[in-house]
Amino acid sequence: MIDVETYREYCLSKPGVTESCPFGPDTLVFKVMNKMFALTNLASFEFINLKCEPERAQELRDQHEAIRPGYHMNKQHWNSVYMDGTLPDQLIYELIDHSYELIVDSLPKKLKEEWKDLKR
Repeated sequence: MIDVETYREYCLSKPGVTESCPFGPDTLVFKVMNKMFALTNLASFEFINLKCEPERAQELRDQHEAIRPGYHMNKQHWNSVYMDGTLPDQLIYELIDHSYELIVDSLPKKLKEEWKDLKR
């Protein structure tokens, strides 16, 4: 099962990712090129909020009890992925990747070029 440090290391391993606590000391936020793609409560690590394509978000919620509409987020575009041990680690990594890729794909051309330079 993924713990908070493994989650943190995985997010930070991606090009252009930074971490911060803009909502207070307990909420860890990951951004790519200054756009948020993942966040969690450091104290509890109960769930991770991840961006998701709306249709897929609903499918995932229908298939998994541990995936729910994003807590304190736009519920159409964000899921809360509960770290209760019922989801395979591989699915969690896939959902982190999906969130990251959605943000990268939506970057303005200038930022996307900067991001591409970071990958080299």
